[in-house]
Amino acid sequence: MLKLRRGTVVDADPLTVRIGSERRPAWADAGLVGEVAEGDEVVVNVEAADLGLGSGGFDVVHVNLTRGLDGSGPASGEHVMKLNYTSLQHSIEPVEMPEPESPAEGPGALPVPACPVLVIPLHGHLAPSAWAAAQARPNLLIGYVQTTGGSLPGRLSHDVLQLRQLGLLAGHVTAGAAYGGQAEAVTTLGALDAAARRLGWDVIVCGPGPGILGSTTAYGHGGVAALESAHAALALGLPTLLSPRLSAADPRDRHRGLSHHTATVLSLLLGSVRVPVPEVEVAGWPTGEDAPDVDMPSVLDALHRVCDDRHDVDVEPVDLERYQRSGLPTRTMGRSIAEDPLFFAAPLAAGNALAASAVTRD
Repeated sequence: MLKLRRGTVVDADPLTVRIGSERRPAWADAGLVGEVAEGDEVVVNVEAADLGLGSGGFDVVHVNLTRGLDGSGPASGEHVMKLNYTSLQHSIEPVEMPEPESPAEGPGALPVPACPVLVIPLHGHLAPSAWAAAQARPNLLIGYVQTTGGSLPGRLSHDVLQLRQLGLLAGHVTAGAAYGGQAEAVTTLGALDAAARRLGWDVIVCGPGPGILGSTTAYGHGGVAALESAHAALALGLPTLLSPRLSAADPRDRHRGLSHHTATVLSLLLGSVRVPVPEVEVAGWPTGEDAPDVDMPSVLDALHRVCDDRHDVDVEPVDLERYQRSGLPTRTMGRSIAEDPLFFAAPLAAGNALAASAVTRD
């Protein structure tokens, strides 16, 4: 059974719910459960907070008993559901819906425009890669397709909100089980196809929402979503890049240097992709006593071993100092950009390569 508890909202910002005598941080998806105000009686799912999860360690409002029982449902009227057959199912208008004058889709249809796709391994790569692409090509229209692998609600991401406010993202599509973006797609394949054909984006960043899932096994983790996303992009004939998950300071050996998540995806891919990596001399890389133990030559060696002659490893310049001054996120899993420069350098290199791959549309 779901671990649901009844509570009372004691603060709306930040959202705090009292359960018994305990005040607990919470989150409510207003798009599903409506607005939540102080004094409201709510039912919350307490499982993640009770498990002490580092990511998603807060209660989630399941229903607002005070003001959430008279919702009219979405206005689209389409017979397509997200979170179907769960208590949170709701209808959507999918971006895959054919338009009257659009070209035919599917096998034998007109070729999909060559819109490059950057597949990211986790949500922390979104902001650095989008920023780097925008710095390299200021007028580039960059769109984000959110997949499974991390959190499903599109409205949960502060990074997406900030990037859109800064004009660094032209749009946000939530695909598959992910929901709540600017537009909805039934599948990742459909999202990429629609983005390349109709949404007007120049490039696509594709990857999971916040909070990657993991089980310490080779295949049981959210990073496998990158395999599915890359295969979808390759199947459509789109230029496909993969941003590698790298770290100079992760305490877990399996993620230090080249993460086993990326190594697994690269070894299982059925087609070839480009893998951008930071150049050996990275601007802003800590030196002296602050220098991390992991260096770029060792990471490059590991990538070349995994990629062999199947994937292309491209070295790209990055500037950590400029990114650090951008105001965008500079922490990952509790570590600062100074403590783990390699984590941020990887998506910066990938964003630079993505911009170089774009052919701006007339």
